Amino acid sequence: MAQSRLEYERQMNRSEATAKAARRNRAGEAESAYAWVRLGGALVLSTIGGVGMWSSVVALPAVQAEFGVARASASFPYTLTMIGFGLGGVLMGRLSDRFGVIVPVMLGCVAMAVGYVAAGSASTLWQYALAQGLLVGVGSAATFGPLVADTSMWFHRRRGLAVAIVASGNYAAGTVWSPTVQHFIATDGWRHTCFGIAAFCVATMLPLALILRPRPPEHEAWQGGAEAAGGRTRLGISPAALQTLLIIAGVSCCVAMSMPQVHMVAYCSDLGYGAARGAQMLSLMLACGIVSRLVFGAISDRIGGLRTLLVGAGLQGLSLLLFLPFNGLVSLYLISALFGLFQGGIVPSYAIIVREFFSPTEAGARVGSVLMATVLGMALGGWMSGAIFDVTGSYKAAFGNGILWNLVTLSIAGWLLRRHLRRGRRTAAPA
Repeated sequence: MAQSRLEYERQMNRSEATAKAARRNRAGEAESAYAWVRLGGALVLSTIGGVGMWSSVVALPAVQAEFGVARASASFPYTLTMIGFGLGGVLMGRLSDRFGVIVPVMLGCVAMAVGYVAAGSASTLWQYALAQGLLVGVGSAATFGPLVADTSMWFHRRRGLAVAIVASGNYAAGTVWSPTVQHFIATDGWRHTCFGIAAFCVATMLPLALILRPRPPEHEAWQGGAEAAGGRTRLGISPAALQTLLIIAGVSCCVAMSMPQVHMVAYCSDLGYGAARGAQMLSLMLACGIVSRLVFGAISDRIGGLRTLLVGAGLQGLSLLLFLPFNGLVSLYLISALFGLFQGGIVPSYAIIVREFFSPTEAGARVGSVLMATVLGMALGGWMSGAIFDVTGSYKAAFGNGILWNLVTLSIAGWLLRRHLRRGRRTAAPA
């Protein structure tokens, strides 16, 4: 009797353990309830950490005035920030592939905090620029590319939408942080604003990072999957060639994108509308960019990454053309909104393309490399637009320069899509 009861208790314990294991497995599955909770945490982290991309843009007029430098020189800290952000994206992506995304996110938080303290204490423009580039830029990178790549592992049917949601975090950051930073710069100065950002990042990002502890469910399941050679089998070019073309396209589209995003505050100041108006337009642009990313994310689940890139680049070029003939206050608000609505889906489309043509085991490094190119394009375009302004005394030529770079992206996206469609027809044709 006692033995039967003991056996019964053992069976119940085994059943309970099996049930717990099943619940844990379901929690780790793609598109599970936990995957959506994780996506929400990643979005908040991306929004907070995205301050590193936008604070120097808003502070540009104040920093220029304090250090007494030309517009191109004042734009240089942003350029270094974007370079650090781009290179940091590759480094953080490799760390994410190897140790999980929680490691780069926590390291990035610490780097940002130290960087903002150093930037607020800088006595020269070079010190400020180095603090922005080596610490703030690199640290902020952990909250973009690695989170985008990690999120893509947790979703299948809604991958485009999920990637768009987390990628919209850096636009949400611009929407929230631009007027916030502008307010504190106006009331407390840009140095105290830097110290406040450092404290806020530590207090919020480190606890949120704990949500990201579990590894993606695909990480082991796709080792050596057939997609590793997808670039060659589906497009007829090597993975290295495809990666190179995506990098060139990423640089080009973001050189074009940087003109309104980086110089809108300064542009409105030059037109006599004031920095506050420029910050509002930048916030509006990025808010519309969030809507654009979500819409294009859902669209990319239906039409794929290449078509999404082509459509987004085409609409971005159209919106840049509108800046040339119109510079009235109302016109600029409307065009800023259109620019955000038109171009928001471009950057997430690169992550979708990478997931369509490369192995998931390389996602962190591959996505990091392509997103690095987009950030370097922002850095190059931000500096280039300032230099063109210094030479010409106007932003008209800078807008024209952006349009030319945008044509490069359109050409690459169109060429890749044609190859994809042509090879698809060949595969579908009967033998």
